Amino acid sequence: MSRHDTSPPPGRQRRAGWLSRPVLSLLIAAVWLMLQQSLAVPQLISAAVLALLLPRLLHGFLGPATRLRAPLVALRFVALVLWDIVVSNLTVARLVLDPRAAPQPAWVPVPLALTHPTAITLLAAVITTTPGTVSCVVDEERRQILVHALDCDDPAALAAQIRQRYEAPLMEIFG
Repeated sequence: MSRHDTSPPPGRQRRAGWLSRPVLSLLIAAVWLMLQQSLAVPQLISAAVLALLLPRLLHGFLGPATRLRAPLVALRFVALVLWDIVVSNLTVARLVLDPRAAPQPAWVPVPLALTHPTAITLLAAVITTTPGTVSCVVDEERRQILVHALDCDDPAALAAQIRQRYEAPLMEIFG
């Protein structure tokens, strides 16, 4: 081991610093303030304390920090997902409220090219939070995600859409 090597000795995990995950800390503080619906001094102090303590306390559970390779692609991806959630809500509302609607639920297999565990988890989270895709199951053995769609005329087209809209940017973001 060289004198410039900063990796921990084998068998020992590096201790978390106070700002070892700055993005997570910012998200925690922002979510706390939104939940409190206040920018009062006590809430700002609480947000700061939570933002500093939670990542440090959860360091062992979070695993190694993942670096985004394409932060601009990540921002576009977040915007795309938020847009898709709004559009999907309107589509599902129309489907549910229209008495003439005849939804065709289906289980759609989506082959995975992703290998990064965080990217696969994010893909599954996006699928389950977008209205119209009710749930999904990650099948590691077959390297696919099985998506339950509320209304699906063309399973192959839905799988292609998920791969193009969500999986491709995640591959670019996580490599």
